[in-house]
Amino acid sequence: MNIFWFLPTHGDSRYLGTAEGARPVDLGYLRQVAVAADRLGYEGVLIPTGRSCEDPWVVASSLIDATSRLKFLVAVRPGLHQPGLAARMAATFDRLSDGRLLVNLVTGGDQAELEGDGVFLGHAERYAQSAEFLRIWREILARSHDGESFDFEGEHLSVKGARLLFPPQQRPHPPVYFGGSSAAAHALAAEQVDTYLTWGEPPAEVAAKIADVRERARRLGRTVTFGIRLHVIVRETEEAAWQAAEALISRVDDATVARAQAAFARMDSEGQRRMAALHAGGSRRSRAELEIAPNLWAGVGLVRGGAGTALVGDAKTVAARIEEYAALGLDTFVLSGYPHLEEAYRFAELVFPLLPRAVRERLRGGAPGGPFGEVVANLDAPSRLVSQS
Repeated sequence: MNIFWFLPTHGDSRYLGTAEGARPVDLGYLRQVAVAADRLGYEGVLIPTGRSCEDPWVVASSLIDATSRLKFLVAVRPGLHQPGLAARMAATFDRLSDGRLLVNLVTGGDQAELEGDGVFLGHAERYAQSAEFLRIWREILARSHDGESFDFEGEHLSVKGARLLFPPQQRPHPPVYFGGSSAAAHALAAEQVDTYLTWGEPPAEVAAKIADVRERARRLGRTVTFGIRLHVIVRETEEAAWQAAEALISRVDDATVARAQAAFARMDSEGQRRMAALHAGGSRRSRAELEIAPNLWAGVGLVRGGAGTALVGDAKTVAARIEEYAALGLDTFVLSGYPHLEEAYRFAELVFPLLPRAVRERLRGGAPGGPFGEVVANLDAPSRLVSQS
């Protein structure tokens, strides 16, 4: 089980859908979140991509020296990046970070954003282009270890004599992560990626997606690992957790929700359509309508595109829900919470101790050495308290 956190390069807040309590995106704050994740023992951080975000490669590069073991899950965008350049960027980052790069292939699903970036392909064409992109990218990096070049002529992309003089540290290339809910996405995942990521849907729906990708990969003689992208709202009691969930969307009005949903509806993303369907007709005032499975809450998706669900509950319950997902075949959990700095600590302090022993030991392996907690002085056997005041 690998536990990841998230860098909020589009901004951070205590409340969704409002500027109240918002925090600016700057290097100092992103560094705080990354250093916290590194010291707490998270495996890595996902850095989002899109026109509402700071560039993920620049952000990741700026944080190499601030962290020691944290891995960076960084996006490449077919149509924006050429595969040869993307391979060179990946190899450079992987060497300079001592093998801490993970690559997130993002095809995109917002037509207006894509056209603004100069990409005018339809859904099927984007996946065909992504398949060619990934094949070229992988071959350039894999062959670089032996100094070989690569030729490829495709419908959308071609290279002749493509090669790298300086290979990546990881062999044959940094692992590739990818998410998508359409049949085309599942086919691409089965054929070329290392880890398939789903957004947080109810367990039965997640199990069906895993089964489909796994079977497609089996027919190609491949194996794929699986992960899930979720928000988390964990507190010491169930009541406090649900109060925090309600507070997160308490500053959102119905008009803001309607505008957000109209924008999401214009996208051609199957994953976004599935997210919207989870809370269709749901009211921001109704827990019963937004709790779409035990402790799985769709309130985030009322105003946030992409991953729109959160695990909500006390630490024991949230840990149990994570293990239920793990039992389906998921081994990577990419998590986030608002605000991201405080919630990185809260989740680690409350939930890490409840995860399986092997996971706890690996997570603790990333934490700084030395004593933990406040020491009570002048005792024969030193004790620790939370506070005496």
